[in-house]
Amino acid sequence: MGAFAGEGHPQTLATFTRYEDAQSAVDLLSDEGFPVESVSIVGHDIRTVENVAGRLTTGKAAARGAAGGAWFGLLLGLLFSIFAPGVAFIGVLLIALGAGALWGALWGAVGHAATRGRRDFASVKTMEAGRYEVLVRGELSARAHQVLAQGRKVA
Repeated sequence: MGAFAGEGHPQTLATFTRYEDAQSAVDLLSDEGFPVESVSIVGHDIRTVENVAGRLTTGKAAARGAAGGAWFGLLLGLLFSIFAPGVAFIGVLLIALGAGALWGALWGAVGHAATRGRRDFASVKTMEAGRYEVLVRGELSARAHQVLAQGRKVA
């Protein structure tokens, strides 16, 4: 808890099951002029969640590789086009873009084929907490409780 290093012991102000609710509590404190640099949001019971986005085929892997390669080719094309005379920079740019897309597609397809079907899906990993605790430095605890209680009545 970096905000409390060498200072008073933290006190639990509130506990929430959703991060957005903990964030709203800190936002309320901030809106009321409370010194929020004395507040921390701590997640407990951390777990990894992997959301499957869809099936990954060799064609999709090649398309993703082509997109990444095209961006890399565009970057190289921009760098090399500085040295191209006149309107030749457009040709240099297009060739680099095409070559990047081609190589990216090739490596995307080869990379996917190398897995031999062990992972034929795309996913996004996130970390979530089971609960979120809003902590405040001990000497400010009473004031924080008061601000939060008044804010909840108004809302």
